[in-house]
Amino acid sequence: MPLLERVSTLLRANINDLIEKAENPEKLLKQLVLDMENQLLQVKTQVAIAIADQHLLERKRQEHEQEIAEWKRKAELAVARRHDDLARAALERVISFERLTKGFAEQAEDQKLEADTLRQTLHKLEQKLSETKAQCEILIAEHRRARVLKRATDAHQHVGATQDSAIGRMKSKVRRESAENLAAGEVLLPATLEDRFRSLEEQEQVELLLTQLKERAALPASTPE
Repeated sequence: MPLLERVSTLLRANINDLIEKAENPEKLLKQLVLDMENQLLQVKTQVAIAIADQHLLERKRQEHEQEIAEWKRKAELAVARRHDDLARAALERVISFERLTKGFAEQAEDQKLEADTLRQTLHKLEQKLSETKAQCEILIAEHRRARVLKRATDAHQHVGATQDSAIGRMKSKVRRESAENLAAGEVLLPATLEDRFRSLEEQEQVELLLTQLKERAALPASTPE
């Protein structure tokens, strides 16, 4: 769906690459956080809707199971009173409700998987938003310091800096960039490690769901009474 595609784009966003291409890094970072907050709100809404639909389908399945039990009781009553025509009609209702029950059960299972997917997406987006906010604060502070330093450097050059002072400024810039790269690496490393553990946990959850589906599929089908 388009919503999950937009969220996926935000989750894959490389902040450093965006900053390199941006004319106004601060404005871009603030807009990125705002976009993520808006998408987070939409995903929360979709999660709530998916869960509500899942509960509705489950309730419909349960209602139809109750109808099956009721019509079976009526069929048994008709047989006991030797009304075979009524018993047949009741059993036809049983078969019809069993078919509907199966359909609602399948839809409920599909809806559960969709709700789980949305929950996982919401969790990832919440974590990404938290990480991005912290990262943006660091990068904005670095950007402001760089601008201040650039103005100071420009002023120094304007009054006529010597060659030695120019070399000194270059060394300072190189050291600052190295420090920024190190800081960026330290910020990104925990997120990469967490992503690896989250991926491992998601794979285990998928395998568990698959095993459960296979076990359910292996159960013998019930025959109409």
